[in-house]
Amino acid sequence: MTTRVLTGIKPSGTPHIGNYLGAIRPAIAASRAGDTESFFFLADLHSLINTQDPLRVQRSTLEIAATWLAAGLDPDKVWFYRQSDIPEITELTWYLTCVAGKGILNRAHAYKAAVDKNREDAQDDDAGISAGLFMYPVLMAADILIFNANTVPVGRDQIQHIEMARDFGQRFNHLYGHDYFVLPEAVIDENVATLPGLDGRKMSKSYDNVIPLFAPPPELKKLIFSIVTDSRAPGEPKDTEGSALFQIYQAFATPAQTAAFAQAFADGIGWGDAKQQVFERVDSELSEMRERYNALMAEPQKIEALLRRRAEQLRQQFAIPLLKAVREAVGLRDLSAAGDTAKPVVAAKAALPLFKQYREKDGRFYFKLLDGEGQLLIQSVGFDSPRDAGQLIAVLKQAEQGDALQSELFRIEGEVEPVLAALQALREAAAKD
Repeated sequence: MTTRVLTGIKPSGTPHIGNYLGAIRPAIAASRAGDTESFFFLADLHSLINTQDPLRVQRSTLEIAATWLAAGLDPDKVWFYRQSDIPEITELTWYLTCVAGKGILNRAHAYKAAVDKNREDAQDDDAGISAGLFMYPVLMAADILIFNANTVPVGRDQIQHIEMARDFGQRFNHLYGHDYFVLPEAVIDENVATLPGLDGRKMSKSYDNVIPLFAPPPELKKLIFSIVTDSRAPGEPKDTEGSALFQIYQAFATPAQTAAFAQAFADGIGWGDAKQQVFERVDSELSEMRERYNALMAEPQKIEALLRRRAEQLRQQFAIPLLKAVREAVGLRDLSAAGDTAKPVVAAKAALPLFKQYREKDGRFYFKLLDGEGQLLIQSVGFDSPRDAGQLIAVLKQAEQGDALQSELFRIEGEVEPVLAALQALREAAAKD
C-alpha cells in the first residue's frame, strides 16, 4: 500500500545548515522509499500572512525551490509544486471555512499567542491581527486534504494544525454523507537533529546565529571559526558533550569519522585545528550542492517552468476531479440538471458532537467534547494513559442527568444543558448505527 506524505515548505528567507540537517536532508531521504508518494509544496500563500514585501516573497520562493532541487529532490519522482499555482486549494479553503468551527480557530496556537501578546501590551485582543492569521489553519487543512495525504511530518508545535485538518475533513464528510477526504495523521520524528548555532544556542534566524547553507567557502570558514568554544589550550582534553563544534561535525560525518574526531578531542586537539576539520567536513558535503544551487539560481526560468508543469499535472490528476465532486456535494451544480424544482429540498445532516483525544507537550493525555459547531463543551484534566481518558469518555457518553457530570477530572464550559443534549445526540447516533 502506497502512503501519501505531504510536506509544506514556507518561503522565509535563505535556508541554513540547521534547516538542511533537520528537515531537507531527512525529507528527501524518506521520499525515496518505494511505498511512498511524496508531495512537496512551496507555501507561498502562507508567507503572505507575515510578509508584505513582494520582492522578498518572490526571491525567497526561488531560493527555497533551488535549495530543495540542489539538495537532491527529484521532481520527476515526487510532486514538487508551488501552492499558488493550484487555485483549487484556495477554493477548497472556502468550502472548509464554511464547516470549520470558529471556536476551534479561536484556540489555534498562533492566534492565541498573538491575542496574549496584545493583552500583555494592554491593547485590544485583535489589534494588528489579520484574518489571514486567524484562518491560517483552514488554508493548511486545504493544502493537506486536497491531495488526501495520509501522513504529514510536523514538529510538535504543528500537531494542532493536523488535528484541525482532520476535524474539518471529518465534518465535511459527515455533513455531505461521503468520504471525500482522507483524515491525515501527524508524524513526529523524535530523532530530528536540532543543530546548535554559532553561540551554542539552537541555530535560528531569530538568534542571528546561523550558518547559511550555501555560504561561499571563505564565508563558511569564517563563520565556523567564529563558533564559541571554551578556553582550554592545545594538549588539554576537551569535552564533546555540549560542544557545538563537535555536534556540527557529527551531523556531517560518518560514524568512523565521528569516532576519530572524538578521540582528537580526548587527545587535546587545538580549537583552531578542530575548526579547520569541521570546515573541511562541512564544505566537502556542501560543495557540489552549492554548485548546483548557483546554477539553478542563474536560470530561474527553468525552475518556473518545472513548477508550472508539475502543478498542472497535479491539477488534472487530483485537484480538478476532487473539486468537481466537492462542488457537486455542496450544491454548486449545473442548474439545467436540477429536474423537478417542485421537489422538496432535503436538508443536509447536521454535524454530530465529537469527543477528541490528544496528547499535550507535558506527555499527558486529554480529551474534549465539541458540539456540532465546534464549540467546546467539556475539557478534561490530564491522564497518565489514553486508556484512562477513554474510560471516562465511555462513562460520560452514558450520562443522562446533570449530577452525573460532577467530577474533578473535567470541567464544563458554560451550561450543563448543551452538554446533556450533545451526549443524547451521540447515544441516538450510536443506536442508529
